[in-house]
Amino acid sequence: MTGFANHFATEAVAGALPQGQNSPQQVPYGLYAEQLSGTAFTAPRKDNQRSWLYRLRPAAHHPAYRPYARETLLRTGPFGEVPPTPNRLRWDPLPIPAQPTDFVDGLVTLCGNGDAATGVGIGVHLYAANRSMERRAFYSADGELLIVPQQGRLRIVTEMGVIAAVPRQIVVIPRGVRFRVELPDGAARGYACENYGAIFRLPDLGPIGANGLANPRDFETPRAAFEDDDAPFEIVQKFGGTLWTTTLSHSPFDVVAWHGNLAPYRYDLGAFNTINTVSFDHPDPSIFTVLTSPSDTPGTANCDFVIFPPRWMVAEHTFRPPWFHRNVMSEFMGLVHGSYDAKAGGFAPGGASLHNPMSGHGPDRASYEAAIGADLRPHRIEDTMAFMFESRHMFRPTRFALDTPLCQLDYDDCWAGFRKAQVPQASGSTGDDNT
Repeated sequence: MTGFANHFATEAVAGALPQGQNSPQQVPYGLYAEQLSGTAFTAPRKDNQRSWLYRLRPAAHHPAYRPYARETLLRTGPFGEVPPTPNRLRWDPLPIPAQPTDFVDGLVTLCGNGDAATGVGIGVHLYAANRSMERRAFYSADGELLIVPQQGRLRIVTEMGVIAAVPRQIVVIPRGVRFRVELPDGAARGYACENYGAIFRLPDLGPIGANGLANPRDFETPRAAFEDDDAPFEIVQKFGGTLWTTTLSHSPFDVVAWHGNLAPYRYDLGAFNTINTVSFDHPDPSIFTVLTSPSDTPGTANCDFVIFPPRWMVAEHTFRPPWFHRNVMSEFMGLVHGSYDAKAGGFAPGGASLHNPMSGHGPDRASYEAAIGADLRPHRIEDTMAFMFESRHMFRPTRFALDTPLCQLDYDDCWAGFRKAQVPQASGSTGDDNT
C-alpha cells in the first residue's frame, strides 16, 4: 500500500475488519481490538498517529518482563558512561560475527543524545548478524527505529505485515511495534537510528514548491498478514535504555486486520528526487533530507535523515565537494555503498563517522587537492550512497565506541598537511589597529 502516513485499512481474512466503528461489542471471528497509539490522544489531528489492530490474543497476554542477559551491551540513554568529546571520530565497519548471531544480539550502540525517558534525542546503533531471529521478536518502547541495510537482504516480519528490504532501501518500524528479522541470503549488516523525539515526517519544501525530495507516493506499507502459531515465543523489548525479555505461549504476529496511519513502511532511496545547484556554490546538505523529526525550535531538528545519492554536479567556478564547516548541529555519517566524495579513503561501506557541534570538518586533503584542480565540466557522481543522522543535540559516544579497535585513532591525520595560504601583508592585517 503506497503513500506516506496515509490512513490504511487491510485484512488478511475477509470480514475481519469491523465496519463503522473501532471497538464493537463483538469483533468479527472473536478477535481482540487493540489501539496502538504513536502520539498522545490529544495531539493535533494533523500530527495524531494511531492504528487499530484486530488480533488472535491481546498484546497484554504475557507474563512479567525480566532483564535480558545482554542488556549491558545495548545501552542507549542517558549515554552517561563516557563524557562527550569534541574530537572527530571514525570507525571501520562492524565485522560479521563468527558465532551464530541474530539481529538482536548483533546490535551495538555507537552513540546517542537526549534521553528516551523524556522523549528527546536519538540513539545510533550498528547491527551485524548471520542468522535469522528464531521464535523471538523485538521492539523498542523508547522510540521508532529507522533501519538502513548496508549488506544483505532483510525480511522483516511485523505485527502489521511483512517487509522485504535490500541495501539502498530503508525501513521504519514505529515505536512499540513487534518485529523479527530474517536473513534470506545469510549475513547482513547495517545501521539503525532510534528516534525518541517527534515521529519522522516528510520535511516541508518551502520555496522548492509542491514536488521534489522524497515523494509521498513512493513510501510502501505492508498489507495485513498473520501467524496462527501456539508454540512458545520470546519477546525482547528495549525500555529505558536497557533490554527486557518475556516468553509468550504463541506468536506475537497474530494481527489479522488493522486500520490507521501508524504502521511500518519502506522507502527506496533510489526514488529520491535530488535537488542541486545549476549555477554556483555547493548548497547546504538540508536539500538532501528524506525524513525529519522536528524539535520545539522551528527549523532545528531533533533528527534529520539526509542522504547523498548519485547525482549530477554542474556548479560553475565552484569547489564542488562539501565545504569545510563547523556546525551547531551534530553529524553522524554512514556509508551504504561506494565512496563519499569528500573522503578519498578510510571511510568504508559499513563504517561511520561522528562530528559533534563546532568540530571543524570537511574534505580530506586528497579530496581537496583533487577538487581545486578538477576540470569543471558537468559530471555525474556514481557508485555512492552515503547518509547522515543530523541532530540538534550533542552526541555522546558509548564506551564500546571509544574502546573498540574499529575506532580509527588516526582519523585526524586526514586533515594534516594542508599548505598555508600565501597572502601579502596589507594594512588590514592584525598588526594594525583596524577598528
